[in-house]
Parts: sequence; C-alpha cells; structure tokens
Amino acid sequence: MKHTFTLQELPEVAGKVLLEATTKILLFYGGMGVGKTTFINVLAQQLGVKEALSSPTFSIVNEYVLANEKVYHFDCYRLESEEEALDIGIEDYLDTGHWCLIEWPEKIETLLPDTVTKIELTKNQNGSRTVYIENCL
Repeated sequence: MKHTFTLQELPEVAGKVLLEATTKILLFYGGMGVGKTTFINVLAQQLGVKEALSSPTFSIVNEYVLANEKVYHFDCYRLESEEEALDIGIEDYLDTGHWCLIEWPEKIETLLPDTVTKIELTKNQNGSRTVYIENCL
C-alpha cells in the first residue's frame, strides 16, 4: 500500500496507516530528514498521546503512557551495535504487545520479530512525501 501526502494531509494518512498496519511494531525506513519523527509524532497523537514527541536520539527510547496502552518510540540511529539495543532491553519492549515505533530499524535487524509493519518514507521533488506500507506476517 502506498499514500502520497502533503504536511496538511499527514493526519489523514497517519490514520490510514494505523488502520492498514496489522502489527503494533512499526519500522520506519527513510533517509535523514525525510520526516520519520514528524510522521511518528502524528501517529502517536492519533493513538492518544497528548504531549509532543521528541526524538529519542540520545535516550534511544521514549515511553508514553496512555489510559490502557503504551507507546514506545525508538531512534536507533546512534546505536553502534545490536549489543547496545540489547543493553536497553529492546527485546523486552518488543514483547510487551504495546506500540513500538522504531526509526532506523536496519541497525537492529536481527533482533526484530518476523511479524512487523514496515513503513518507508520518501521525499518527492514537489515537497510531498510518499509512505509505503508492508505488513510482514
């Protein structure tokens, strides 16, 4: 599935992505500056997170607690090895059944479960973005 959108259309597209995702582990692929964190921020708002998300570049993971749910936002960009992800307990987070929104998942590829939703963002010449969604079961 794919959707092309402008910043104004992002909330609508984020809602579609949540409906199309068949897992709660969403992996975000795309180059630096393509808008992964912005996209995740809007997704989290759709899930009920009230505060603005900040990129967990230095902390690696941020946790947001909702009434009956949690949202974990990971940024694996600064990880030097999968060992560092194991040190923060990545496998425990992935096993919770809560939402795990992961930027730069290619850094921890072998630690990820087989059942995930892959989301790739690309920037188009006109400034719009295209999101490609692939459910891996």
